This record gives sequence, structure tokens and C-alpha cells, in this order.
Amino acid sequence: MDKTVTFSFRSSSFEATGATETFHFKELGLDGDMDDEAMKIQIDKIFQAWVRDKLNISFSIVIDEDE
Repeated sequence: MDKTVTFSFRSSSFEATGATETFHFKELGLDGDMDDEAMKIQIDKIFQAWVRDKLNISFSIVIDEDE
């Protein structure tokens, strides 16, 4: 049986902002035999990229240290 993952998000701040999409593991380059923790990490990374793409946003984090 082919494994799938469904990504979904909704915004409570912006009306009509949300999406849902289902992918086969193969589409995402995921190996269904990965250990559960490794799979969760990979799926989380893919999900974050999917949300950024859907919202068409970019961001950066800058950490500065005084010398």
C-alpha cells in the first residue's frame, strides 16, 4: 500500500487563507521504511517549505552577538 501525507493549514487572522493537499511519500522523496523519528523530522521540513510556498513568504533569522 502506498503511504500518503496530508498537509493542511488555516489562518485565524486572515480570512479565506488556508490550503489542504495530499502527497504520496514517493512524490516527496520519502522512504516509507524510515525510522519514525527521522520521518517526522523530514515531513516537518517539507511541511514548512510547503506552507511558505503556499503563502508566498520568505523570512530570515539573524542572530547577532556583541563583542
